[in-house]
Amino acid sequence: MKWGSRALKPAPFDFVRPSSIAEALSVLSEHPEAAVLAGGQSLVPMLNMRLVAPSHVVDIGALPGLKDVSVADGWLCMGALLRHRDVANSPIIAAAAPLLGQAVLHIGHPAIRNRGTIGGSLAMADPAAELPACLLALGGRVEIVGPAGRRRVDAVAFFTGAYETALQPGELLSAVEVPVAAPGYRSGFGELARRHGDYALAGLAAHGRIDDGRVFDLRLGFFAAGDRPTLATAAAGRLEGKDLSAANIADAVAALGQDIQPVGQPGCGAETKLHHCGVLAKRVLGQLAA
Repeated sequence: MKWGSRALKPAPFDFVRPSSIAEALSVLSEHPEAAVLAGGQSLVPMLNMRLVAPSHVVDIGALPGLKDVSVADGWLCMGALLRHRDVANSPIIAAAAPLLGQAVLHIGHPAIRNRGTIGGSLAMADPAAELPACLLALGGRVEIVGPAGRRRVDAVAFFTGAYETALQPGELLSAVEVPVAAPGYRSGFGELARRHGDYALAGLAAHGRIDDGRVFDLRLGFFAAGDRPTLATAAAGRLEGKDLSAANIADAVAALGQDIQPVGQPGCGAETKLHHCGVLAKRVLGQLAA
């Protein structure tokens, strides 16, 4: 079906709605300039503003098995078409990875969460998006299906730049996997935005083990601070094996400049962003200590 005309904003494209993963991969292989439509909350505005002009739009919404949630072998597995609202409402996800339930409530507004998908968010790799940073903080990975079969890519290797990922032409992100939270692990989340639902000026997803008041295996995933979600390894290292006292947290905040190279934006320069990251670190680490 041909879509697009002078009366509509998008440039003309062919619309395809495959009924199987094999069919979707076939279309993507035949048409390298095709765009994948999941929830459409990012792609549709980009089409309307003609920021992209694909030859084909491949709607994967009908593909089977991509909305399932399961736990096996210590991993929580979520289909790529799982919507943000489903993440927020799932008791399985709440028990296995509570950080995700915290984070999705910061994504846009209910109308967006009702349509947006976790796979779409990760594949878009918007530097200001919440879920990529959560995947980093949780030590997660994505499952990718393509002409050569299935492969898994760790989060640290998946995000390669602003709106850039390890996805290759002709591939689909099929699932998202994170380790099930072990006893003693806690998560925290926070972001700064001008209004709730606006793009974040800075954000932080944190995950670590608290034992006798001290923190171990801490992972701090910052977003809206650089060209991709970033693990603050130097800052986290300052806290390894220590209690989350104000002095120790301040020491970790002082190390953020080693981890983050902020990218400024209108009304929020790089130096201000780094300050925002420090404010968030104090808030979110306070959540872990509570």
